Amino acid sequence: MAVSVSVSISASHPCISTITNCSIPSSSSWKVSTSRITWQKRGVCKAMVQVQTGAPAAYAKEMERLSAKESLLLAFKDAGGFEGLVSGKTTEYQRIDVNERITGLERLNPTPRPTTSPFLEGRWNFEWFGPGSPGLFAARMIFENFPSSLANLSKMDVFIKDGNAKITANTLFLNSVESRIILSTKLTVEGPLRMKEEYVEGIIVSPTVLEDRVPDQLKGALGQAVNVLQQLPVPLRDALADGLKVPLSGSFQRLFMISYLDEEILIIRNTAGIPEVLTRLDASPSSLGESSPEYES
Repeated sequence: MAVSVSVSISASHPCISTITNCSIPSSSSWKVSTSRITWQKRGVCKAMVQVQTGAPAAYAKEMERLSAKESLLLAFKDAGGFEGLVSGKTTEYQRIDVNERITGLERLNPTPRPTTSPFLEGRWNFEWFGPGSPGLFAARMIFENFPSSLANLSKMDVFIKDGNAKITANTLFLNSVESRIILSTKLTVEGPLRMKEEYVEGIIVSPTVLEDRVPDQLKGALGQAVNVLQQLPVPLRDALADGLKVPLSGSFQRLFMISYLDEEILIIRNTAGIPEVLTRLDASPSSLGESSPEYES
């Protein structure tokens, strides 16, 4: 004689929940474990209980991601930070260590379609870059024309909004004269990971003198230069005040893909696979919201 039995296992473990139906002989005895149903005598069926491990697995992955982020930020610090990178003081060992940690974080990317994510917009600070990046372009323009004792690239950031980007490189001459180089670019979505960047315009902003930092031996020459500027015709003086603009449309463009994006870190790679890592400067978005309809899979 066969008896139809319905077995439900749910209360013994928070991650186990299933219902198994099968017919068993009335002469058989049976027992239930948290991993399977087995028959002590001759059995007609064996059922595996479904173990729902989604929540603990997701928690473990999130902890791994947060740990990888912290590890990467510490590697930047050990490598000398932004100053060490642009001055060329970062060692080969430090570079490979940073790249290893970048790769480790990329595989935990929580954003499957970063090019249309609202997390992409905002102000980002450059932490790491390599050949072919706007950061290296600005650094080379400075260091190839001025010794490091006279000029340095103090920081660089980018503001992304509505498909446009404005990259600002802050320079410091003689530790007392601040200037900025601004690159305006247009961003086009070409896929869930890939974007095209076209350079539109470059602006060399008129320098600002930090008078309290000017060396005594240069104060006289600096005062003379300021007087000369003040004697220039008003249209020319106003033009210099607005900065020197250099049209770049049609001159430079590049393709890159976003390999990692969350509310705090952005990682992109150019066509040669060289990574750039940026950290957010402004407040992160409160929620993901709706993705842009620019790209449809």
